[in-house]
Amino acid sequence: MGFQNVTETYQVERPPITPHSKPVYDLKPPVDLTTANVFSDNGGYTFDAFETMRTKAPVMWHPEDYGAGFWAVSTYDLVKKMELDPETYSSQKGGILMNYGMEGVPRHPLLHSSSLNSLINLDRPYHTPLRMEHMAYFRADFVAELRKRVTAQVNVLLDGMAKQGPVVDMVETFSAELPLFTLCEILGVPVADRPKLVHWMHFLEQSQFQAQQEGLGNVSMEQITHFMNEIQAMFEYGRYLLAERRKSPQPDLLSAIANVEIDGKPLSPEFLDGSWLLIVFAGNDTTRNSLSGTMKLLTQNPDQKAKLMADDSLFPNFVHESIRMVSPVTYMRRTATKDTELGGQPIGEGEKLVMYYASANRDAAKFDNPDTYDITRANAKDHLAFGHGPHVCLGQRVANMQLDAAYRQILARFPDIAWTGEQSIAPSNFVHAISSLTVDLGKPA
Repeated sequence: MGFQNVTETYQVERPPITPHSKPVYDLKPPVDLTTANVFSDNGGYTFDAFETMRTKAPVMWHPEDYGAGFWAVSTYDLVKKMELDPETYSSQKGGILMNYGMEGVPRHPLLHSSSLNSLINLDRPYHTPLRMEHMAYFRADFVAELRKRVTAQVNVLLDGMAKQGPVVDMVETFSAELPLFTLCEILGVPVADRPKLVHWMHFLEQSQFQAQQEGLGNVSMEQITHFMNEIQAMFEYGRYLLAERRKSPQPDLLSAIANVEIDGKPLSPEFLDGSWLLIVFAGNDTTRNSLSGTMKLLTQNPDQKAKLMADDSLFPNFVHESIRMVSPVTYMRRTATKDTELGGQPIGEGEKLVMYYASANRDAAKFDNPDTYDITRANAKDHLAFGHGPHVCLGQRVANMQLDAAYRQILARFPDIAWTGEQSIAPSNFVHAISSLTVDLGKPA
C-alpha cells in the first residue's frame, strides 16, 4: 500500500459506545477528564483524583459526551507497558489526542488535518525512518553547541526582567520567550521572522481560551474570519520556509523535514503542514510550562532551593525531579489494534486508551513519597513526562538543557527570586498550561 496520510487511514471518532468488555474496576470518573477546565479550575492537576484512579481503577472506563469513551490508564507500570508495545497500542490508528471531533461537526479543516498528519501519530515502519531524519538536531553534540546560544539568550531575558522588575510575569518575560528562541535556532527560522511565531503562538492560545470561555456559538463572524486568516498565514509561512529549504537546504531541522523521502517520495503537502504545526507547538508549550512550574516548586520548597544553590552538582537531578513533578504533558492516547488485556481489564479492538503521565509520575509504587519534591531522589530520571519507548520525546535533551541553563543563571543572579502565589492556568486537559506566573526577583546577587 505504501505511505499514506494518517487522515486517510485513521479510525474516525465514534458516538458513545458500551465497551467491548464490562469494566473490571467499578469506579465512576472522580473528575471529568474530557473538559478543558478540569485542571485550570483547580489551579493544577487533580492529584487526589489520579490517586483514586490508580488505587481503585488503574484501567478506568471514562465515557465521553461526544465520542466513544476511553480507558484511562493511570499507573506507572501500565503506562510504561503500553509505551513499549506500539504494535498493540497504536498512535496511528486513532491519533494521540483524546478526541478529534465527530464527523460532521464544524472544525478547522487545516488544523484538523495537520494535527493528524505528523510524526507523533505514525506507527512502524514509517515512524522510525522519519524520526531518524530529525535525530541529528537532538543529539548530544548538537545540544551542547546549542546550549551556548541558549545561555546567552537566558542572560538577555534576565536583563529584561531586571529592568522591568522587581515584580514581573515570568511567563511573559521568560518562560514563553526562551523555548521559542531555542526552537527557532533548531529550525533555522530567520531572526527577522521570529516575532511572527511569537504572535501566532499567542494568538492560537488566546483563541482557544476565548472559545472555551465564551463557547463557539458566541464567536462573531469577524472573530471567525480573523482566526481563519491567522491560521492560513501561519501555515503559508511554514510552507514558504519548507519550499525554500527544498530549493536550497541548510544545516537545520526544517531542511531535514523538507527533504526527507519515504518510499522514494518527499513528504506530502499535508504531512509538511503537520510537521510544521507539531514542531512549533511541541517545541514550545512543554518547556514553557516546565520553566514556570519549577519556579513554583522552588518557592514552595525552600529547603530544596537552598540545597541546590549550595551544590551545583545537583542540577542534572534537579531537572529530572522538577519535570517529574510538573508533568507538562498530561496524556497521550493510543488505540487498540486487537483484542487484548491490560492490568486485568479486557480491551476490545478499536477502543481508545489514554495514558496519564501526570498520574504515572506520582505513583507511590514507583516513587517513594511521590508528592514530595526531592532533588536528590535516586530514581527521578525514571519519570515518564517525555513518554517512553519508540515514541519518547525527541526533544527531551533540549528540554533538559534549557531548564538546567535557565536555573543556573536565574539562581545565580536572583538568589531570592520567589513566586508571589499569583498564577493563571489556561483551560487544557492536554498540557499543564501556566499562562501567567507572577514572581518577585528580590535583591540581585
